[in-house]
Amino acid sequence: MREQLEKHQCWIYLACIGLGLTLGVALPWFADALEPLLWPLLGLLMYTTFSQIPLSSVARRLTDGRFIAALLVGNFIAIPAFLALAVHWLPLSPAVLVGVLLVLLVPCTDWFISFTHLGKGDTSRAVAAAPLLLLVQMGALPAYLWLFLGTEWFQLALSASLVSAFAGLVMLPLALAGLTEYLGSRHKRIRRTLEHLGILPVPLLAMVVLIIAASQANNLGGLYPVMAQVVFIFIGFLLFAGWLGRALGRLFKLPVASARTLAFSFGTRNSFVMLPVALALPEAWQAAVVVIVFQSLVELFGMIVYLRWVPNRLLPENQKQESRPASR
Repeated sequence: MREQLEKHQCWIYLACIGLGLTLGVALPWFADALEPLLWPLLGLLMYTTFSQIPLSSVARRLTDGRFIAALLVGNFIAIPAFLALAVHWLPLSPAVLVGVLLVLLVPCTDWFISFTHLGKGDTSRAVAAAPLLLLVQMGALPAYLWLFLGTEWFQLALSASLVSAFAGLVMLPLALAGLTEYLGSRHKRIRRTLEHLGILPVPLLAMVVLIIAASQANNLGGLYPVMAQVVFIFIGFLLFAGWLGRALGRLFKLPVASARTLAFSFGTRNSFVMLPVALALPEAWQAAVVVIVFQSLVELFGMIVYLRWVPNRLLPENQKQESRPASR
């Protein structure tokens, strides 16, 4: 069953996005009732993903200097440089610009791990990288906002949202998965349960996608001019992120699975964590909220494409290798 779910996952996600948008428009009260389930489902999704990884190997993965260097260069040098060029040539209003920068400057630290797992990347390296990505972005985002927007935006990035999201969506599920793995090494029944948990990531991610689409469907109405301004930026960003993962994978001589992990890290952004920051802005800046919500929907469609494009076309297994195996 697990193999069938993973084989047809793209169509499952597309169906859930369509169903979610329909529910959000036709039954907004039902969409509102679903919204509180989003964070618990994300936490459960992370736990089931972590539970399928031999966590005892995570510490060794973090010592892979070439992978970590490629990850940091891509997320915190190449991508900001790309955005600086993109926003310089596009006539964006200040509120739209803020939304674009808030959502695209910071890499995802939670569900990119699930997409890496489903897209045949190196999930243990993704897990090991998540704490580092969060720590670096907490320091980098204020500096980026200051460089792009000025000193008045510096304080906005110094929010507890990053810490609370990381603790609830990464550290807690990771700790529980580690405890389960430890118990599973001593009890056969728990070990068998862990094997059965492998069927859950696709259904859980499908539910997350449905709830996001349903809860945000009505927020998108009446703001099509704003979305038209940014849709090509977001699509262009996804294409750039994928090719950047391939390029840095070759430059740093990484194996295919690690290069896929780079592509998924570069392509997924921290929209869920940045949304509370945008919601705290004055009313005149609320277009930034729409931009962030819209980016998350574009990203969902983009990740559905990534799940086929990255392992099958961009970075296939039979790709000629120019690298030696990454250190372990």
